Amino acid sequence: MVYPETFTGLGVVDFDDHLHPKTFEFTPREFRDTDVDIEIQACGVCGSDIHAVGGHWGRPYCPVAVGHEIVGTVVKIGPNAKAGIKLGDRVGVGAQCDSDGTCKTCCRGLENNCAQNIWTYFGKDVKTGINTMGGNASHIRVNSKFAFKIPDSLETAYVAPLLCGGITGFSPLLQHKVGKGTRVGVVGIGGIGHMTILFAKALGAEVTAISRSRSKEADAKKLGADHYVATSDLDDLEKHKDTLDIIVNTGSSFSGSNFTAVLSLLIARGTLVFITAPPANENIEIAPLLLLSRNIAVQGSGIGSPEEIEFMLDFASKHNIKPWVEQIDLNEENLGKAWERVEKGDVHYRFTMVNYDKFFKK
Repeated sequence: MVYPETFTGLGVVDFDDHLHPKTFEFTPREFRDTDVDIEIQACGVCGSDIHAVGGHWGRPYCPVAVGHEIVGTVVKIGPNAKAGIKLGDRVGVGAQCDSDGTCKTCCRGLENNCAQNIWTYFGKDVKTGINTMGGNASHIRVNSKFAFKIPDSLETAYVAPLLCGGITGFSPLLQHKVGKGTRVGVVGIGGIGHMTILFAKALGAEVTAISRSRSKEADAKKLGADHYVATSDLDDLEKHKDTLDIIVNTGSSFSGSNFTAVLSLLIARGTLVFITAPPANENIEIAPLLLLSRNIAVQGSGIGSPEEIEFMLDFASKHNIKPWVEQIDLNEENLGKAWERVEKGDVHYRFTMVNYDKFFKK
């Protein structure tokens, strides 16, 4: 095949008409010795994509192809690419495509917390200033450190959501050494929440699913949750008070959330972890006295490190972690409708855009 000098994206060309994506050509930054180019096969639709295309986090540049749950085939590889990846390998890329690599944070293995973290989309290459483009595209070029070989046992459409949503929920479980007997609460039974339940159960935890109503109780139990708490039910809250070691909040919106009630479910010296970013104008209110009186810790956790992602993929393969996924053929109409459905909460519980070869006529 003739190797393309430019890539084709499918994305937002007008933020005021963001639910009608269009194709556009773009030139990636120059190829470096540590890079890989990936021909994309599939990409999950993350809640972050909806915030991005809707302008909830600003409008950094346009056009933009979003998507950071990417699976594809390595079609070009630099001479100094990381060991273990070769031409033709099926690999995944998550929300991060590069980092400084030499700073104190990166040297601690915390590349996801690097001050010069480069996002897979809505990022800017430090050396060239070129804007990054995500997984709703024909190809992507990334630092090979952020491309991860996919185990053969994991199906493309089902592994894609793990690369952002999955690791976002899995990382705090690893950080807190969740294992057999750990009592874990998961707030929000949606895209990230349902994967967090799957991972927590596979780690051996006793899992409590937490939601505003009882509408998702049956799903939570199918996913493996041992208990269910509806925060709108005061008797339910009282029954489960002081029972959880850690709570992972996966909700994409904090509007109407009662975090005082949620905190009551934690034991003394328990931890509440926030792992999602709501619209920029949303904040939370927690009384400091409540934290002080019970030595409650409040933590943030963003995506995961390359080491954690490698571990997650191996763990998912060994434990048959399979998110609930609806596969959708990629085209302009379907992608716009997928964004709209996620915006409305009409997803059960993750979308993966597939059949890229047909759309981009590879």
